[in-house]
Amino acid sequence: MTNAPKLTPLQAAEARRLAAEQAKANKVPQARSEEEKAARKERVTKAKDALSRSVGIKGDHVAGARAAIKTYLQRLNEPNQPDDARFEMLIEAPFKAPEKKKTNGPRF
Repeated sequence: MTNAPKLTPLQAAEARRLAAEQAKANKVPQARSEEEKAARKERVTKAKDALSRSVGIKGDHVAGARAAIKTYLQRLNEPNQPDDARFEMLIEAPFKAPEKKKTNGPRF
């Protein structure tokens, strides 16, 4: 075990801030090909279109689906993006009502 002194909350916050600044300074910009740019632009267009079309739809599933699309748009620059099938499912979610759960219990 090392005898490193425990940092105070202020020192820990300062250390995190300095580490974040250093990481930001050393960040390498991503170079995207024209094909990737076109695919991203198409996905953004589809997601925004799904958001605008789903404004007046009612249902319990709509709010969660719209939130998922908004989160996708906010996290567009993160490295792990959904594959095409999952993306299509994401943008169609507000328009498809979930299946009702079947119960095997007694019916009244």
